[in-house]
Amino acid sequence: MTRLRSGTVGVRFTILYAVVFLLSGIGLLGLTFLLSDVSMSRSVPAGNAPAQDSLAVAQQRIRELEDQLGAVHTQQSRQFLAGSLMALIVMAVAALLLGRMLARRVLRPLRLLTSVTRRISADSLDRRLGVTGPADEVKELADTIDELLGRLEASFTAQRRFVANSSHELRTPLATMRASLDVAVAKPDPPASTVALADRLRTQLDRVDHLLDGFLVLARAQHGPLPDTASVDLGGLVDGALSERSADAQAKGLRVTVDVQPGTVTQGSPALLARLVGNVVDNAVTHNEDGGWIAITGCAREQETALVVETGGRALDQREVDRLAHPFERLGGERTGSSGLGLSIVAAVAAAHGGRLALFARPEGGLRVSVTLPARPADHDATLPASIAGVPAA
Repeated sequence: MTRLRSGTVGVRFTILYAVVFLLSGIGLLGLTFLLSDVSMSRSVPAGNAPAQDSLAVAQQRIRELEDQLGAVHTQQSRQFLAGSLMALIVMAVAALLLGRMLARRVLRPLRLLTSVTRRISADSLDRRLGVTGPADEVKELADTIDELLGRLEASFTAQRRFVANSSHELRTPLATMRASLDVAVAKPDPPASTVALADRLRTQLDRVDHLLDGFLVLARAQHGPLPDTASVDLGGLVDGALSERSADAQAKGLRVTVDVQPGTVTQGSPALLARLVGNVVDNAVTHNEDGGWIAITGCAREQETALVVETGGRALDQREVDRLAHPFERLGGERTGSSGLGLSIVAAVAAAHGGRLALFARPEGGLRVSVTLPARPADHDATLPASIAGVPAA
């Protein structure tokens, strides 16, 4: 029973059909055998024979005939039972095959629902199953899933709109605060305390501005199709990101090695991909130890492009590393001045381009960041049908 419960629904249906058929066959066979098990012996009425010898001879003959009929009846019963058992075995095998076909036919709409639902992601919540047909259990399930997708789409859209609008709205008071600081410092002979306070406030304003910029990029990467798609050379993006962080890398004494093969090209938004590479390089520089190293490799495969950035350092827990792709997650709750959005932006941008981000804690210590992007833009419309209208009912 445990094995039966752990199997798929199709296997359970197949076994159920076969067992019901087998039990029905056994019952029918037993009933037929009982009804046919009737004594075939018949008593011959005694006549008014004149002689005693003639009566004895007749009775002896009748007993012989009864024995012969009993033997024939026993042999016929055995043959009937053997033939019935053979037919029952053959029909049991046929019932298994027929049950499997019926189970596949009954479960086909559910398998199609599962396949289409599995391919609906956060970037394609506008898709619907759209099952047509009689109002049965399958259509009710599909309609329920469509309603759930509608609620999820509304929730995701509201969340992204809130992040984007909030980020835009907060830039106005930040600009006002910067202007007020500039006016206070621009006065003739400002007090030293005012200048020092203005510097500290500018630093905090820069951090807030950087955080808002991260929110905008994250919202843009998660907001659907990319408007500005072009061929992008990841090698050039790596060189540009390293040039921007060269001063910080030299201050930490980092040894940087780059091995990006020519032709490491992908299709996507140049601005978002530049942010992706910049965040990966920035993470490698910021969260590195003094005198450490950074190794950047890139290659183009048959259908995808890979960029790998490895850093040394202390041994990390893979469970903590797995959380770094979520917003505001840091290793061990560290606070290094980063917004905590760097790798989450990388993950969002990679997903928007049909790629993926993978983070690994190196056994020797340090972190390995792997970004895989398709060589060509992903065709979501070709792989995910808009609906599955016309699904046959069970």
